Amino acid sequence: MESQTAVLVIGGGSTGCGIARDLTMRGVDVTLVEQGNLTHGTTGRMHGLLHSGGRYAVSDQKSARECIEENRILRDIAAHCVEETGGLFVKRPEDTEEYFQEKLAGCRACDIPAEVLTAEEAREVEPYLAPDIEKAIWVPDGAVDPFRLCVANAASAEQHGGRVLTHTPVTDLLVEAGEVVGAKIHHERSSTKKTETIYADHVVNATGAWAGRLGDMAGVDIEVRPSKGVMTIMNVRQVDTVVNRCRPKGDADIVVPHETTCILGTTDEEVSDPEAYPEEQWEVDLVIDELTKLVPILAEARTIRSFWGVRPLYEPPEVGSDDPTDITRDFFLLDHAERDGLPGMTSIVGGKFTTYRMMAESITDHVCEKLGVRAACETADVPLPGSEDFAVLRDYMDEFGLRSPVGRRSVQRLGSRADDVLTTDAPNPVLCECEAVTRAEVQDALSAVGTDLNAVRIRTRASMGNCQGGFCCHRLASELYPDHDEEVSRGALDELYQERWKGERHALWGEQLSQSALNHALHAATLNRDGDPAKTGTPDWDAFDGGKP
Repeated sequence: MESQTAVLVIGGGSTGCGIARDLTMRGVDVTLVEQGNLTHGTTGRMHGLLHSGGRYAVSDQKSARECIEENRILRDIAAHCVEETGGLFVKRPEDTEEYFQEKLAGCRACDIPAEVLTAEEAREVEPYLAPDIEKAIWVPDGAVDPFRLCVANAASAEQHGGRVLTHTPVTDLLVEAGEVVGAKIHHERSSTKKTETIYADHVVNATGAWAGRLGDMAGVDIEVRPSKGVMTIMNVRQVDTVVNRCRPKGDADIVVPHETTCILGTTDEEVSDPEAYPEEQWEVDLVIDELTKLVPILAEARTIRSFWGVRPLYEPPEVGSDDPTDITRDFFLLDHAERDGLPGMTSIVGGKFTTYRMMAESITDHVCEKLGVRAACETADVPLPGSEDFAVLRDYMDEFGLRSPVGRRSVQRLGSRADDVLTTDAPNPVLCECEAVTRAEVQDALSAVGTDLNAVRIRTRASMGNCQGGFCCHRLASELYPDHDEEVSRGALDELYQERWKGERHALWGEQLSQSALNHALHAATLNRDGDPAKTGTPDWDAFDGGKP
């Protein structure tokens, strides 16, 4: 199978989806391909911080200014993806006054609103801060749902005529007469077509930490330096404000309230492979131990899972930083025609989630110039799907027959789409109690993603709560009936359940160990997912450990 597009965007993270949206809004024909689900890479493995720029106000003021600018834009265009939590940089007794003042001055130099709070004022904001916290700086940090934001950008691209393909890894780049002219892709989830050759006027490499691998296919070097970091998820929100430690670079210095949980982070260890790297327990222990110094109740709190993400750090080869924490968080646009004598492809590397829209605008300007397209960028002004006319959360409980807090949570996730999704004459029970996800939301997600329950998860948060899918995975799978048979439903269930288990492995102590054991017992016994040989008719007694009773 062959197809043609003006621009082929490779990578379905925040930057790739942002590029696809920007290009399609300017009237450019776009195909986006992603090797897994949207957010498969770094975007789906971050702590959910909407940077105010405060973290970079001393070390990287260019990035700090970009962050506060984009922070303000995203609060407007992505209101249903952002929670305006505010943030604190807190000073412990062992942290220096000199650095505290540098942080404050840096914020003000970068036009980041910053207010000094006494210890008493800081504890009025966050009562569970450690009693020996001396003072704090308030900044406009926020929390953002990367899954919701990424999906909204992809949806916007499709609304403007773009084509978005998931589970379609690139198997090769097409280079003809010294120019990149397209790519070959593999459709992993299609039963009718397996391979496709996509010809394009221009190819954009937005694969983040995987950018070097795509460069290898074209015969060019892209010196990405992947750096892993762990995030640990707690069972409830121990804080409602982003809490940062006010000290120079270091591991384990941030707590981000995210939906119904808190996410603790992080570490910074350079790795050679963005997919194959050790997930080490010492990293989990470190973030809990260190952040307990800021929020002591974390020591007794329940950990529900941990996960690792890989930052796509980049710096020009001549810089040669030894420590990944020294590498700039700025982004770089690599024009391979100018840099490597290879026209037809541009790569974007580095950067931060908060500045994804700015990065997308930069590369879209670049590509449009090459294609002779003169349309201006509108992504800073046009709300994403779900955020139109979404200034204040509405009360949908009476209108849709949803009990609190289900109605509020549904509207937070759906934004301005709530009317369309939740208005139904059919029964609309809650399928995921932990995250208050209703059948209507699940069916809406399934209509967009087919049978991929992990794609449903990133759109609805179903299975992401305390039970980690133990009580709802099978309910989600049952929603595939009667359109799909048992084999398809079981396969989708297994894939979702295994994805949940990957993160639980690093939280097997205390109450979460009991939860994991209960999940296994429920699924092994009730659903016979451990392969028990019991069957109707004459039993095969030899398959049992004790033989025939």
